[in-house]
Amino acid sequence: MTKKPEKPGSAGMRVLKTRIKKKSGLKESSRRWLERHMNDPYVQRSKADGYRSRAAYKLTEIDDKHHLLKPGMKVIDLGAAPGGWCQVAAARTKSTAENPHVVGIDYLEMDAVPGAVILQLDFLDPDAPQKLSEALGGQPDVVLSDMAAPTTGHRRTDHLRTMHLCEVAADFALQVLKPGGHFLAKTFQGGAENELLSRLKQNFRSVHHVKPPASRDESVELYLLAKEFKGPGTSSF
Repeated sequence: MTKKPEKPGSAGMRVLKTRIKKKSGLKESSRRWLERHMNDPYVQRSKADGYRSRAAYKLTEIDDKHHLLKPGMKVIDLGAAPGGWCQVAAARTKSTAENPHVVGIDYLEMDAVPGAVILQLDFLDPDAPQKLSEALGGQPDVVLSDMAAPTTGHRRTDHLRTMHLCEVAADFALQVLKPGGHFLAKTFQGGAENELLSRLKQNFRSVHHVKPPASRDESVELYLLAKEFKGPGTSSF
C-alpha cells in the first residue's frame, strides 16, 4: 500500500515554532506577520523541498486535482518571481536546460530556474507578448498567472488592481493558447469579475474558482481556472 504524502502541519511532520521578540524594533503588525510567516508549515516545507516559495504548493495542489501539467507541454508563467511556479511547471512537464519548454516573465530579478527560460521584463510592456512567444518557440498549452498588484491596504482598490492584471493575462491567453489549452490566474474575492467570467466561459469548455489548501484561509485570493480552450474564432472581443 502506497503511503500518501503528509500535509504540512499533520502529526507526522514536525513544525518548529519561532517567536520574534517584542523588543526587536519592528512594528507590532510587522512582528506578527513575520512570526506567522516563519511558523507557516508550508514555508518550512518549501525550504525542505527546495522550492523558492510556499506558492509552489498552490500550483501543485491545483494540478494534483485538475491535471493541467503533463510531460512535453509548453508553459508560460506570468509574474514568475521568485520562481516557485516555474519550478513546479518545469518538473511536471519534464522541461530541461537542453530542451526548455517553460518560460517565466517578471519585472523583478530572479535566479535561474533549471529547465525554464526567464525573461526579466514587465508583462505590461507592449513587447512582452511577442518576446514570450519567441522564447517559447511555439504556442503554449498552459498559461499561468500568479500576478498580483502591490497591496495598498484598501481591499476594493487591491481587488481592482489585481483584477486588471488577471484580465490582461486572460487576453494574452486567448491570443496565444493552443486549442485544448488551459489558463490559471490569481484573482481576489470581491466582485467586478462577471464580465471576465463571461468571456472565459465563451472561450473555454469549463471555468472554475479554486482555492487550494496552501492558500491561507484568511486570504481573499482565489484562482480562476479555465480548461480546454475552444480555439481561435470563439472569442467575442
